[in-house]
Amino acid sequence: MQLRAEEKLSFGENKMTEMRREIGLFGGISVLGGIMIGSGIFYIGGIVLARCEMSLGLALLVWLVGGLITLMSGVCYAELGAMLPKAGGSYVYLREAYGERTAFVSGFSNFILSSSASIAALAVAFAGALSTVVPMGSITQKIVAVGTVVLLSLINIRGIRMGAAVQNVFMVLKLLPIGLIMVAGLFFGTETPDLLAMPETMPSATSLLPVIAFAVVATLWAYEGWHNLNSIAEEIKNPRRNIPLAIMLSIVGVTFLYVCFNYSIFRVLSPEVISAMVNDGNFYLGTAAAESLFGTYGGMLVSAAMILAIFNSLNGCVMVFPRVYYAMARDGAMIRSLGRLHEGFRTPVNSIIASGLISILLILSRDLAGLTSLVAVSGIIFNALTFYAVIVLRRRMPQVERPYKVWCYPYLIWAVILIMAGLLASTVVEDPVTALMNVVIPAVSLVIYEIFFRKRAEALRAERAKNVDAAVEPAPAA
Repeated sequence: MQLRAEEKLSFGENKMTEMRREIGLFGGISVLGGIMIGSGIFYIGGIVLARCEMSLGLALLVWLVGGLITLMSGVCYAELGAMLPKAGGSYVYLREAYGERTAFVSGFSNFILSSSASIAALAVAFAGALSTVVPMGSITQKIVAVGTVVLLSLINIRGIRMGAAVQNVFMVLKLLPIGLIMVAGLFFGTETPDLLAMPETMPSATSLLPVIAFAVVATLWAYEGWHNLNSIAEEIKNPRRNIPLAIMLSIVGVTFLYVCFNYSIFRVLSPEVISAMVNDGNFYLGTAAAESLFGTYGGMLVSAAMILAIFNSLNGCVMVFPRVYYAMARDGAMIRSLGRLHEGFRTPVNSIIASGLISILLILSRDLAGLTSLVAVSGIIFNALTFYAVIVLRRRMPQVERPYKVWCYPYLIWAVILIMAGLLASTVVEDPVTALMNVVIPAVSLVIYEIFFRKRAEALRAERAKNVDAAVEPAPAA
């Protein structure tokens, strides 16, 4: 069956704008694992415990549920990534399923809000972690944060291979101290945690559901980043095989790490110590466990792990986020110059620079708390739309090859969407200001699209579709 002109446009390749496929399976796992495993491994467990009313067993269950939801979500992205191995990730899927407006709102919101704020927050956190080893004032930390963004932007401009090499090296380095703390806790911890004890204030199973839902939202922040490999799909070797494999293996591996690491903390710290720390607002249970195991060296070990983890996560974000803006510019839905590749390195040089500049402005204008509040629930909304895009595209493009398909279709997709709706409702109740921000920003993005980009995007799409039709039209008979 022949593709429609619109579909030909989406799948057509322009040799002048091709990227280099230089990331293999391990590189893909390193990108995802590097972004997911950040400094949060040392403190989000405390936040989860606080939301679980200090129930150790319930907290571990929440980490498993968060991992399962992430895996179910990853299955949807695995099908889409293998089917449409194009730069831009979710932006491409939203465009194909719902049109340019929805895709633009998602991409532009990320550019102004969540993605750039993520880079800025990680850069500020990196400088803060570094200051525990080399004391720095607030102004110096800002300078270091800005300098780190500039450095990593330059590295990733030099080529995807160099950026991936940095990602691979720091992924291995950061897992060494984390793994040492975890293994030491599991084997040398003296506590026997009671995993069956439930909160006394929760007399029924039904009353546990809101508690679990709110706690799962905290774990999703720790798992955040699982979908970012799809943004660099055009630079993955054998993407139809390696994208699904990398997504599945990284999510399963990170879930195993999070559950085991938190259990190792329960093996080292007594329930009384854990409760006292959480009640005092000190969520750095991983740091306390390391200091209990290794004394003064434990603090040094945690500092090293946090510095490496944040730097690794930051490099991954600097690598993948600009690919979305590059894809938007190719569609005429962003400033035209952002769609240019460097002639020698074949990287989206202007998109990387633009992403870095927005991130630097956020670094200079906000503190870490203000930045993390910007990275809000819009991901839940647009991820739910992307999951449903699997159903839409199966109906709209049945002839397109799908090397990998969602399990238990369509029931798994609907289950994930319902879970996301429940998590969103829980967040609206618990944090209405954040929820409101994630309504206002997309609405403003839609206005920007209608004023500045709609006509140019439609004209460019029509021109490309015409060129594709002309290219496939058979020559007249002699």
